Amino acid sequence: MLLGGPGLYTGPMSDDGIRIDYALAMEDGSSSGLTTAELEAEAPAFERGLRRVLAEAEGGRLGFWTLPDDHIDLEKVLAFAKKVPATIRDVLVLGIGGSSLGGRALVEALGPAFPDPDARRIHYPDNSDPWRLVGLLENLDPKGTLVLVISKSGGTVETAAQLLVVREWLNAAGAPMKDHLVAITDPAKGLLRELADAEGLRSFDIPSNVGGRFSVLTPVGLLPGALAGLDVAGLLAGAKAMRDRCARTELQANPAGVVAALHVLHHRLHGRPIHVMMPYADALRGYANWFVQLWAESLGKRVDRQDRVVETGPTPLPAVGATDQHAQVQLFMEGPRDKLITFVALAEPLAHRTIPKEEGPYAYLGGTDLAELLDFERRATALALARDGRPSLTLTLPRLDAHHLGELFFLMEAATAIAGELYGIDAFDQPGVELGKRLAYGLLGREGYEDAADEVQELERGLPSHRV
Repeated sequence: MLLGGPGLYTGPMSDDGIRIDYALAMEDGSSSGLTTAELEAEAPAFERGLRRVLAEAEGGRLGFWTLPDDHIDLEKVLAFAKKVPATIRDVLVLGIGGSSLGGRALVEALGPAFPDPDARRIHYPDNSDPWRLVGLLENLDPKGTLVLVISKSGGTVETAAQLLVVREWLNAAGAPMKDHLVAITDPAKGLLRELADAEGLRSFDIPSNVGGRFSVLTPVGLLPGALAGLDVAGLLAGAKAMRDRCARTELQANPAGVVAALHVLHHRLHGRPIHVMMPYADALRGYANWFVQLWAESLGKRVDRQDRVVETGPTPLPAVGATDQHAQVQLFMEGPRDKLITFVALAEPLAHRTIPKEEGPYAYLGGTDLAELLDFERRATALALARDGRPSLTLTLPRLDAHHLGELFFLMEAATAIAGELYGIDAFDQPGVELGKRLAYGLLGREGYEDAADEVQELERGLPSHRV
């Protein structure tokens, strides 16, 4: 089967890694695309930004860049996973945001659509809404469950609350903490590190120079993946291969540079602040959600590096093809012209099923592979958007395996870092979420946050009454 098409990609791919086709994001592929001059003019800023990123990584301040080389952590993860007894049938991962989305995306992408009934199951309750967690605790066997509690700071309130509930559940069943609870946290500080050390829990480190949303290639993602029997070594190898490509100083030879520049320029020069991540693979639904947090929390900033108020940042939007052709694509086609769409395609589909031939109104479908139909729909959508001056680019994976998923993770992490440089902001902090946390601590009555409790009361008293 030959997948691809004009302006996207053609023919069978060599296994040189992920390909980025951006003809439909340029003026000669879409009437409202970037001009060659606009892209070339960004090259000096890209090179300065890349050099800054590389210098920060070399100085040990930007840890995600060197994670593909961390063989010690990989060996620890693999050794631990190998020793977990077969009686452990379920893994319960307690974490939220960057402590959950990456590992969940990894497990969903590389795991089977319907696991063997005897295979170990990985669960991500994620939110503090008790609905899913309570359902899990009512149906899992505590003595057959390993709990991973993940928090870089150790103070994440949602994770702390889940931990207390799950510890009570384990204790009630007589399941020893040392055998059933593993902490993944900062190597030296934080409440979870204190707890792990005090109770002698097995623990894994999130490097202090790696933020949560960049942590999928640490034990945050690697340990759940290894416990699910996935090829986490291949994941790191793919990330390393992509990192080598992303260190190139020529803009149009650097995959992360191209992705970052396209998005920033479409936003800054052409009024496209909405960036859609739309994989045409059900297995990558979780990846699209991971991208949303990475892009939003990194690039949505009030001030730039010079503390000037800029209130900049794109709005990432997840979509899945072909599902969202029957949901969001109407908006993409006829709504505001404020979006740049990134399609993700697989050159080698995960599964095949030929549509049977029949006479009648559906005869035209007969003999077509379902995977081929999906790819036709992607190509048609991209070309229809381009014809109406709505730009897109396509990332094509030779296949969805650990190596290429590792490439895909690292590509967008590097693109995020470079985009931060092009925007002139710090992509590695998140001050905008701190006020909400402080006010929540005030409501909970946490010691030291009494002023926050007073502030909540004052804010709520000042609200006008508009109700129905």
